[in-house]
Amino acid sequence: MSASPTMSALELRAASSLAGLYALRMLGMFLILPVFAVYAGHLPGGENHTMVGLAFGAYGLTQALLQLPFGMWSDRVGRKKVIYIGLALFAVGSIMCAMADHIAWLIVGRAVQGAGAISAAVTALLADLTREEHRTKAMAMIGASIASTFAISLVAAPKLAEWIGLPGIFLLTAGLTIAALVGVWKVVPNPAVSRFHSDAETNTSRLPQVLKDPQLLRLNYGVFALHASQMAMFTVMPLLLNQIGGIDVAHHWWVYLPVVLIGFVLMVPAIIYGEKKNHLKEVFLFAIALMFVAQLGMTLWMPSLTWIVVWLGVYFIAFNILEATQPSLISKIAPTAAKGTAMGVYNTCQAASMFMGSALAGYLYQEFQSPMPVFALCALLMAVWLLVSWGMQAPLPVKTKMCHIGEQWSGDVGRLSAKLGAIDGVKEAVVLIDERVALLKVMQAGYDEAEVDRLIAETNIATT
Repeated sequence: MSASPTMSALELRAASSLAGLYALRMLGMFLILPVFAVYAGHLPGGENHTMVGLAFGAYGLTQALLQLPFGMWSDRVGRKKVIYIGLALFAVGSIMCAMADHIAWLIVGRAVQGAGAISAAVTALLADLTREEHRTKAMAMIGASIASTFAISLVAAPKLAEWIGLPGIFLLTAGLTIAALVGVWKVVPNPAVSRFHSDAETNTSRLPQVLKDPQLLRLNYGVFALHASQMAMFTVMPLLLNQIGGIDVAHHWWVYLPVVLIGFVLMVPAIIYGEKKNHLKEVFLFAIALMFVAQLGMTLWMPSLTWIVVWLGVYFIAFNILEATQPSLISKIAPTAAKGTAMGVYNTCQAASMFMGSALAGYLYQEFQSPMPVFALCALLMAVWLLVSWGMQAPLPVKTKMCHIGEQWSGDVGRLSAKLGAIDGVKEAVVLIDERVALLKVMQAGYDEAEVDRLIAETNIATT
C-alpha cells in the first residue's frame, strides 16, 4: 500500500469492523458492572460477599494470565484462529454464567469468560490490515468504541437487568459474542501478510527494558490502582444505591447517566489543555488528586443519595481524564521500538487489577459489613499513586510516526536510523528491517516532516 493522507476502503473496513468487534465484546462485559453485586447476591452462596467479589473479578485473573500468551500464539497460528477460539471461550463462559445455580459456578463461568483473551490478537490483526501512517487513527477508532460502550452500558444495564435479569444479560452477552464471531468471519478482511509489529505487540526480549523503566512502572501501577478501585467501587456501589439512596436497581441509571455525561464533557477541555499546551503531567496529577478526593469523600461522608451523586460525579471526571491520558503517556514515554511491549504490560496490569480490586472489596465488605473499608482501600491506592507520580518526568510533546520501508531495500539499517534521528524535531528513530518499518518519535510541532518523507521516499526507491 502506498502512502496517502486518507485510509483506504480496506483499512476503513478493517478498523470499523474490529472496532465493532471490540464494542460487542466489551458491551457484554460492561453490562454487568453496575448490577452484578446485587443480582449475584441472590444466588445460593451469594450472601457471602467475598464469593461475590471473586466471581466479579475472576474474569480479570484469567484475562491477565492469557492476554500476552494469546497474542504471541496468534503470531504462530494466525490472528483469526486465535480470535475465534477466544470468542468461543467467552461465549461458553457467558452461557455457564447464565446457567449458574450457585455462586461457585458463577466464579467458574467468569473465569472461562476471561480465558477468551483476544485483545492482543485483535490489535495485531489491526496492525496487519493498516498502513503505518494510519494505524494510530485505526487504534483511536477502537478506543472510541470502548469508551462509548462503557458509557452506554452503565445507563442500559439497570433497565436490562429489570427486564431479563443477570442470567438474561449473560445470555445476551453470549449472543453478542456469537455475532462478533460471525463478523470476524464474514466482515473483517484477511491480511495479505502477517508479521510482528513492535508498535502493537509484545516482544518478550524487550520485557526487561520495559519492566525496569521507572517511568513506565509508575504508569503500570497507575492503571492497576485505577481499575482496582473501579472494580472495588462497583462491588459495593449498587448495594449503596439501594440501601442509602433508596433506588431500586432498574433505576440506577438515573444516577449513572448525569455523572457519566458530566465526566465526558469536562474531560475534553482537560485533555486539550494537557496535550496542546504541553501540561499533560499537571493534568494527570490533578486527576489523580481529584480521584483521591472522590474516594476519600466516599469513605468519610456519604450519608445520602445527594452525596453519592456528588462523589460519583467527581469520580467520573477524574476517571475519564486518567483513562484518556495514561495511554498517551505510555506512547510518549516508552522506547520507540518497545511501545507494543509497554502497552502489553500495561494491559496485563489492568486485567490483574480487575481481579484484585473486586476480590479485596468483597472480602472487606464481608468482614466489616460496611463499605467504608472498601473506599478507604481505594483512597490509599490513590494516595500512593499520587506520591509515586509526583516525581515523574514531564513527557516531551511528541508523537509516533511510522514509515514503511520498501521490501526491496537492503541498505545499512544503522546508517538510515542515524540519518532519520538527525533530522530536526526527531527525538528517536529506529529502523526495524524485519518489520519493514521505521519508527520515529517526533515533536508534535516543529519537526521537519518534509525531510523525513523525502528520506523515506529516497530509501524506498533505492534497491541496495
